[in-house]
Amino acid sequence: MDPILRISDALYMGLCHEVGTPTEVTIRRDAWDMDEMVNKPVQIYRGLRTMISGSYREGFRFQSSDQDWMFWSCAHKLITDIAQARLYDRTKHAIILMQDNDTPPGFVKLQLLTSPRGEYIVSSAVPVNDRIYVSSLLWQQHTLQNLNNVKGYRNGISHGPCANAYYLSTEFDIADCLAGIHWPALTRPWVERCIRHTWPPEPVLAEILENGYHCVPVGSKIVSSGNLLEWRLSFSQAEKQLVSSMNHTQFLVYGLLKIFLKEIVNYGVEEPLLCSYFLKTTVFWMTQGASVEWRPNNLLNCFWKCFKYLIHCVYRGVFPNFFIPQNNMFINKIVGNARTSLFEQLYQYYQMGVSCLLLSPTLRSILEPALGSLTLVIPSAEGHNKAAVDLDNTVRREIFKLETTTEELSHCFILLSTVDKLSILSLSPYQTLTLQYDTAEILIDTAFMMVHSTSNQTFKELYKLDRIVCNMLKLASRIGPVSYSLYLALYYYRTGRYNEALRVTCLTKQRLSQPYIMYHGTVDRQRYSEAVGSLSLSRKMKTAWVDNVKLRSEVHYIQELILEQEVSKQNDERTLFISPFVLTDMLLVLSHYRLGDISQCLQSLTDLHTLLLRDDGRYVRLCLRGLSWQILGICQHVVGDLHGALHSYQESLGLEQFNNIQTATENRIVFVERQLHRNRQS
Repeated sequence: MDPILRISDALYMGLCHEVGTPTEVTIRRDAWDMDEMVNKPVQIYRGLRTMISGSYREGFRFQSSDQDWMFWSCAHKLITDIAQARLYDRTKHAIILMQDNDTPPGFVKLQLLTSPRGEYIVSSAVPVNDRIYVSSLLWQQHTLQNLNNVKGYRNGISHGPCANAYYLSTEFDIADCLAGIHWPALTRPWVERCIRHTWPPEPVLAEILENGYHCVPVGSKIVSSGNLLEWRLSFSQAEKQLVSSMNHTQFLVYGLLKIFLKEIVNYGVEEPLLCSYFLKTTVFWMTQGASVEWRPNNLLNCFWKCFKYLIHCVYRGVFPNFFIPQNNMFINKIVGNARTSLFEQLYQYYQMGVSCLLLSPTLRSILEPALGSLTLVIPSAEGHNKAAVDLDNTVRREIFKLETTTEELSHCFILLSTVDKLSILSLSPYQTLTLQYDTAEILIDTAFMMVHSTSNQTFKELYKLDRIVCNMLKLASRIGPVSYSLYLALYYYRTGRYNEALRVTCLTKQRLSQPYIMYHGTVDRQRYSEAVGSLSLSRKMKTAWVDNVKLRSEVHYIQELILEQEVSKQNDERTLFISPFVLTDMLLVLSHYRLGDISQCLQSLTDLHTLLLRDDGRYVRLCLRGLSWQILGICQHVVGDLHGALHSYQESLGLEQFNNIQTATENRIVFVERQLHRNRQS
């Protein structure tokens, strides 16, 4: 067998493990696609659209990857011709005319044709020669200021068109932008080129053109007095769809280039010249126009052709944008001595040949076994399937990250209508499962928001509402993960039906104690395969998957946790996350206590204490231990163990504050200390 083909196969297999198999990448994309479909009508209703973009949305899950989010108002309408203004209502929309007659290719100026309305437009409007323009600089400054005002985000800086900040350990790039559906004339050659080369396929191209593009607040690197008004055309939505239309070899070459850039070219470089966007553009150009055979055993050759294209662009100092080739993305960035140094660096790798990949620790671990043993058996490219339990965990992990937009009851009703319409469409198995999970979430949110928003109702109306709420929560517990029956138990406890709360909680605890339960990726693989391996994804989720319990900050669930929710809300946290194993014991303690069964109450309290003392992260994630000890303290406080409660609150205060409830903990400590002081005095 040709050594290059053999090593390409080995690299393909290794990258499937590192970057993702075709099935894993499909799972990631399908889950987010469905999430966007579910939330889109609510976002339109609210007048604010959001979209995750960049590598994460494309299907990569590198640990070091940041998350790129784009936001845009539905009230801002971009037009490319003054005649298009008649399509919009000037009393409802800010109509903005794009002008590219005196800007570099790929950049525009935005003239406001209506009176300034909305905080972003008002703060960014600049008069120029009797016209009003929207300043990209002022817009970006406003975005950064808003982000810095949100508690929890830290180290906020401007980064290109984005405001960059960290939330806990995750880095975010947030771009407030403007969206347009009227494509500028500069993009017509790109459309014609796509049709001529038949890539992307015609249905993908049609969808791209329908979805439109964005303008992001950053000017060109050409120094002039006007670039503070310039906005860059962004095709993030189109790029997401282009990447999704790639075959898996193309996607892995893109991932290989990313690893090559991070671990070799940019390793140890404080301010790198090359960025991941150049790599994506390279793969686009090579996919559309070059004669490359994109198959697994040709992966090394595919990489090498992409690398040669990149080094050729550096040599010329010209890197054409895929959508607007007249836009040289190297201009005023990769020039002069910097370009010369970069070219010399890349040329060294070129002289090494594909062996330069061995400079990467990740790629070396993949390639060395194949290079070191000619007898090593390398599976065919079709043999990249992972164990079913691992794929199930991937599905579980991806869909459990998602959340629906439910800030008020009206949003819930829109979401319920949306899932009803989506349920009759032809969906992939992973989209169907995501919709099922979202439906359970929406039912729970709707039920508790209906209870939270009602007042001054008659007994008959309250009885009717109670039946509706119970039916919603029962349905959610039947279609959602195992832990979702706890929401029904919470409702029963809230409404004083302690026997019912106890019954549901005991059943839930029994189900949670099964050896095949999958929580946070921890599972007994053999028991899981034996118990649910042959079931559908839907049955697996309902039988074996466990999610955290999520309490929305704007809705009160039970009296004992209102303080924590209020403090969390004051710290701009939308949700309290609780381990279901902890909440189960909490409900058992409280229900037994309310029913006067002190013996069982103390036993459940001991079970909860033992869980927190002995657990190694399997049942209580480390980031949730702070709130878990707080809950133990609340239970001890309720039953009258003030010294135990004080110790638990102090333990909570010293742990990671993922839920941002430290003020609640401090308040509870003060309250217990005062009680102890009064007891000593008496």
